[in-house]
Parts: sequence; C-alpha cells; structure tokens
Amino acid sequence: MFNRDEKTLILFKPDCVRKNLSGIILQRFLAEGFRLRGLKMIALNDAVLEEHYGHILDLVIDGQPLYPRLNAFMQSSPVIALVLSGVGVIERTRSLIGPTNSHKADKGTIRGDYGTNSMFNICHASDSPESAEVEIARFFAAEELFDNID
Repeated sequence: MFNRDEKTLILFKPDCVRKNLSGIILQRFLAEGFRLRGLKMIALNDAVLEEHYGHILDLVIDGQPLYPRLNAFMQSSPVIALVLSGVGVIERTRSLIGPTNSHKADKGTIRGDYGTNSMFNICHASDSPESAEVEIARFFAAEELFDNID
C-alpha cells in the first residue's frame, strides 16, 4: 500500500507540551518505525502563525473568528516541532493522530486518547507531500535536518 519514503512535519501543540505528553506521543510515532530527522522546541510568533494558518485566517465558527483564538493558543506555550521520515509517513501519522476534532477521534488514536476538542488536539501533521515540504521549510533550516542517521 505504501511504497514511498517521505517526510512530514509534526507539531506538538501547547496542550501536548503543558500536559507533558511529548515523550509519550513521540514514542508512539517511533514505535511505528518512523525515523526522527529533526526536533526542536520553539515559541511561535505572529508571522509564522499567519503563514502556517493562512488558509483559515477568515474562518468564522459559531459567529466568532477562529484565528485570533488559535493564534493565542499556539503562542500560549512553546511547541515542539519535529520531522519524521518513513514509507507512507504522511498518511500513516495522520491515521495515528486521528481527525482534527478530538470528540470524533477513536480511542487508540492520539487525539482520541489525549485531545479535548478541535483546537486542543495535541498535534498537527502535514496533510500532503506538498504541504510537508512547505511546512518543513517553514520550521526547519536545512542544517537542522539529519537524513544520514539510519
């Protein structure tokens, strides 16, 4: 089914960091055989968040714009950014994480086990090879990635 080695960006969101779940979540990814290619803790700023969430800047939910709340949440603590590689890593990590809305995520998925709702949903994962390439470049310089570890 999966036959292509690829990379993906994962962000452990502030709720993951504050709940001290980063090690547990990372272990779930590594247990699947994915390789860690980059890892760092960072504080996000407005410019990075506007670029990362540009596709939802004007989204309104329940009569309120989503982005200001999302921006405040994503700046409420550092996040942990990581790059994973492996065969089918994009689709497989998204399957492990579960749907965006943690209420709709099955138990056994990361969001089903640890998420609270659509915003407090533990982590972000790239959704395609194209977005992975853009997102990885947004959060990591080339010298921060290590493809030669096997």
